[in-house]
Amino acid sequence: MSAAIIDGKAAAAILRARIAEAASDLRGRLGITPGLAVVLVGDNPASQVYVRSKAKQTVEAGMRSFEHKLAAETTQEELLALVDRLNADEAVDGILVQLPLPAQIDAGLVLERIDPAKDVDGFHPINAGRLAAGAPGLVPCTPLGCLLLLKQLRPDLAGLEAVVIGRSNIVGKPMAALLTAESCTVTIAHSRTRDLPGVCRRADILVAAVGRPGLVTAEWVKPGAIVIDVGINRVSAPELGEGKTRIVGDVDFDSAAAVAGAITPVPGGVGPMTIACLLANTVTAACLRRGLPKPAL
Repeated sequence: MSAAIIDGKAAAAILRARIAEAASDLRGRLGITPGLAVVLVGDNPASQVYVRSKAKQTVEAGMRSFEHKLAAETTQEELLALVDRLNADEAVDGILVQLPLPAQIDAGLVLERIDPAKDVDGFHPINAGRLAAGAPGLVPCTPLGCLLLLKQLRPDLAGLEAVVIGRSNIVGKPMAALLTAESCTVTIAHSRTRDLPGVCRRADILVAAVGRPGLVTAEWVKPGAIVIDVGINRVSAPELGEGKTRIVGDVDFDSAAAVAGAITPVPGGVGPMTIACLLANTVTAACLRRGLPKPAL
């Protein structure tokens, strides 16, 4: 292995400390305690773990956590009514509706119902439009975390060639917009890209966000490139015992690490930064909603 390992846990811990300091300052100077409301519909085990982690870290950062756990049978009208109440609640600065939602609920309608000023996931079309236009707004947490990890390695990304594999509204498109704003030359690649390995080999920065375990191998990586693996895939791990599984990324870590200059592990890379950026967005929303300057985190 030649690549430097990008420690997302350590970076997230530093960011959370800054968030706690900003929250303490708001509380001490202005009597403001930022509040994050997380809504969970149903009993998806992975979602339950995420929600518990988010609530725990919110409180540890000195903010208020409001958890709303709804039955899997909750109707779309009931969920929209809850979102409306949270939009009107002055104690709530950020609203996150945990995805995926049950089949009877249109996730798009729910996300559009969230007040853009409280949209700490950054998924509302207004925030997506602001990001695309280079205007201030709340940015999706995972791509924001990726960018912070990149800038930790190279504060100036201008002129670098970046390839983002994946075109989702949650990661791929906003990641490309953030890199464009940093003056990178950006390509969004996907399943229909011709000669995908060849496109990836051009990249100084390669971001994999497609949900396909081990897709990116050493042959796809330019020597010395920075590789950011957003994938979180659960795969069978018989070597750990019958019925056991493990989490892997979209990058074949061992082979890619022999070529890359730096690489994020899975787990322990992008994941911790995603939650830390959610907390950062909550503090940012608390300030912007009150006409205060955006905190320097």
